[in-house]
Amino acid sequence: MSRKTMSAAIAMAQREEMLRDESVYIMGLDVGPYGGAFGCTRGLWQEFGRERVMDMPISEAGYVGAAVGSAMTNMRPIAELQFTDWITIASDMLVNQAANMRYTFGGSLSVPMVLRAPVGGYMAAASQHSHMFESWFSFIPGLKVVLPSNPADAKGLLKSAIRDNNPVLFFEHKMLYDIPGEVPDDPEFLVPLGKANVVREGSDVTIATYAYMVDMAKQAAEILEKDGIHAEIIDLRTIKPMDTDTVITSVKKTNRLCCLQETWLTCSVASQISAVVAEEALEYLDAPILRIGALDAPNPFSAKLERYILPSVERIVREIREMF
Repeated sequence: MSRKTMSAAIAMAQREEMLRDESVYIMGLDVGPYGGAFGCTRGLWQEFGRERVMDMPISEAGYVGAAVGSAMTNMRPIAELQFTDWITIASDMLVNQAANMRYTFGGSLSVPMVLRAPVGGYMAAASQHSHMFESWFSFIPGLKVVLPSNPADAKGLLKSAIRDNNPVLFFEHKMLYDIPGEVPDDPEFLVPLGKANVVREGSDVTIATYAYMVDMAKQAAEILEKDGIHAEIIDLRTIKPMDTDTVITSVKKTNRLCCLQETWLTCSVASQISAVVAEEALEYLDAPILRIGALDAPNPFSAKLERYILPSVERIVREIREMF
């Protein structure tokens, strides 16, 4: 084990997979000598050269399209977007091409690519640099969607994503890049896609969440503990496919559910979890399902307004207390 930030763990995962498999390569804005906007490719250009760590022009549709095409020819590209907000420009390549190809060709080819992108707010970066689009792409058959919450999971999930034979969207929250944690050094350390993690056991309420909200949920749980409310926290880790079985098992124990996410609630991950629990475990609930997310407005540039729009520890505590 070694202590690394999440950005370093992501670089570590990519390096290990590039050493393991010569078909793995990286492309994106400033991923070469600069090492990426958030340091996630630092040192890789120097080790692997410009043929496997390729700086791209500001043309997201162009280089994501190139990644899709090369994946169809048995390469394993990792395309990095500098900000997830520009995934809207590349979405045609992902939704109409990458997601459909395996089905369209009857399974005779696959698209083993990863698209990495930083997501999320709490940085006063305004509406065009703070989006989280995981709900959008979870709607699409053929795509997998992953959001790690800590350095170890970032390494293990990214390695699994690179080895997967399907297109995987790997979203990394900007607030987590510099947070350190223990990361296994084993190059075969993998975290399976589609398996949630119970990060805190409890008996009174289940908090199903992911990415940066896992940390907020932990802080809220410590405060709720003083009130005699024992919260169980589930880190979903993978949004598509989603491990709803772990959530349902927890709800059957705690009899209450809080779905916590950073972004908007309309047609959201929280909505999906709520629907599945309502279908499969409604009789176990002692209170209505609680959903916590952003208010229905663009992310403000003002830090004070952003804190008002987005979930906070205080708001999580207050709304869970109201369940009781």
